[in-house]
Amino acid sequence: MDRARPDRRPRSVLALLTAALLAVPGITTLASAARAADADLARNGGFESGLDGWACTAGTTVGSPVHSGSSALQATPAGSDNAQCAQTVSVLPNSKYTLSGYVRGSYVYLGANGTGTTDVSTWTQSAPDWQKLTTSFTTGAATTKVTVYTHGWYGTGAYYADDISLTGPGASTGQPPAAPTGLKAGTVTSSSVALSWSAVTGATGYAVYRDGAKVQTVTGASATVTGLSPSTAYSFQVTATNDAGESARSAAVTATTTAGTGGGSGGLPGHALVGYLHASFANGSGYTRLADVPDSWDVIDLAFGEPTSVTSGDIRFNRCPVTECPNVESDADFKAAIKAKQAAGKKVLISIGGQNGQVQLTTAAARDTFVSSVSKIIDDYGLDGLDIDFEGHSLSLNANDTDFKNPTTPVIVNLISALKTLKARYGSRFVLTMAPETFFVQNGYQFYGTGKWGGQDPRCGAYLPVIHALRDDLTLLHVQDYNSGPVMGLDNQYHSMGGADFHIAMTDMLLTGFPVAGDPNNVFPPLRPDQVAIGMPASTNAGNGYVSPSEVTKTLDCLTKRTNCGSYATHGTWPSLRGLMTWSVNWDRYSNWEFQKNFDAYFG
Repeated sequence: MDRARPDRRPRSVLALLTAALLAVPGITTLASAARAADADLARNGGFESGLDGWACTAGTTVGSPVHSGSSALQATPAGSDNAQCAQTVSVLPNSKYTLSGYVRGSYVYLGANGTGTTDVSTWTQSAPDWQKLTTSFTTGAATTKVTVYTHGWYGTGAYYADDISLTGPGASTGQPPAAPTGLKAGTVTSSSVALSWSAVTGATGYAVYRDGAKVQTVTGASATVTGLSPSTAYSFQVTATNDAGESARSAAVTATTTAGTGGGSGGLPGHALVGYLHASFANGSGYTRLADVPDSWDVIDLAFGEPTSVTSGDIRFNRCPVTECPNVESDADFKAAIKAKQAAGKKVLISIGGQNGQVQLTTAAARDTFVSSVSKIIDDYGLDGLDIDFEGHSLSLNANDTDFKNPTTPVIVNLISALKTLKARYGSRFVLTMAPETFFVQNGYQFYGTGKWGGQDPRCGAYLPVIHALRDDLTLLHVQDYNSGPVMGLDNQYHSMGGADFHIAMTDMLLTGFPVAGDPNNVFPPLRPDQVAIGMPASTNAGNGYVSPSEVTKTLDCLTKRTNCGSYATHGTWPSLRGLMTWSVNWDRYSNWEFQKNFDAYFG
């Protein structure tokens, strides 16, 4: 470790030197002028606005202990992560700056990188109470930005930081950009309006206003505003932004949403609990009769309908045999239980696919067989709709299929066609849900198909064209936030399973939208919050990525109230987030209904 050496000069010597300097004519005036030009350039250094302005790998804000105000930073190193929190600040070249802050804990560091001269840091080995750390640096001849940071040390427990300041001459931020021109409305649906405008010189971003309220920020000269009501007129304006501030608003444009095609809530409550029921197998959790599923479950997905072969499109639903499920109910009792659930306002769906049910609709014949065979299952059991749980190699993109808005791969095109046919056949009350894995959705932020130069997994982001084509027909999307590798979020940091941050980051991507494969001109528009539920394992037995009820609560608090958030800063607050999905009802019963009880306690 690089241990800083304290200044050991006697205080009386320092006082004499200071007095001597100030006795020289002009020195007093110069020192006062320099101090007058200085300012605290650190944003939210007291963490009173949460982590606003800070990028943290493992940080949160707490109300105690604090050095001043009502909040402070708490960050916990773990594994190979030293829990760094950092922010980049605009500075002037050839200028002196002083960095200071108050810290508590073992091995706490405070420093600055990118100074253009010598990067600096200071640290304390042990601070049982608040201790001030201070260091200084002079910027290089071409330096206009520096990054200040605080971090702990590996495996030494949580540290705290508060009142971080960077004092020195403020950098000129120039002028805000001009107001955008050329605002116009493009594609209009029952719930969204696509907007575009002329790019503004010097702008680093744009803000979109709907009926006078800011609803979205983007980096490019286009945006799609979602979450709108059918047959409703809306007024839109945009502004341009840069480091100096925000422009005046553009001229307004008005657009009226269409009447819609019935892709609404499907009769669901405002907040819904969705669970998969092992209907065709027992698994280690044991068989649960449909009639024994508690009333808390609003959507019950019967798992699974599977094809007779991968490419046949012929889906069959075979209920669990008595040899595997000794307590299985009769077909008559099963159908009676479906009717009883529906009478109580619940939705019962057939889920197609799962881990073993690979479905590839490679031909028009397979597509038509899929529609007819799924319709037969729905009609035979009197079901409310369909859940698509295609996994493995069911969906992948051909090498030349690069635009999620206009797919050409047969398995994608045929699936979209089949689902639209089923939706049209059963009408507006038909419940359509999807349960893709993160690899097929959020991973599309970095990669889409084989990529521009080939070599990528063709399954990357392969669900995006299906979701996009059916967004006005889709009742619920509940991505499986489990059995997943690390995924890059909109903060361009990788997020891993095991805590609230993963669910917050993955869900924020769906509700904010994201450029596909990093292309700002090819943005996947956000979904309505009432279309989104978060998929989680019910217990440690159910799958990798289990989180405790307290982490589930943190996730919901952050997304619906913007409180109790961790290191990931969301791009909005969504109180109408639909709810939670879990694998599975059976595993939750096995764990004494922990998942269900936590949902009930949170949403009442």
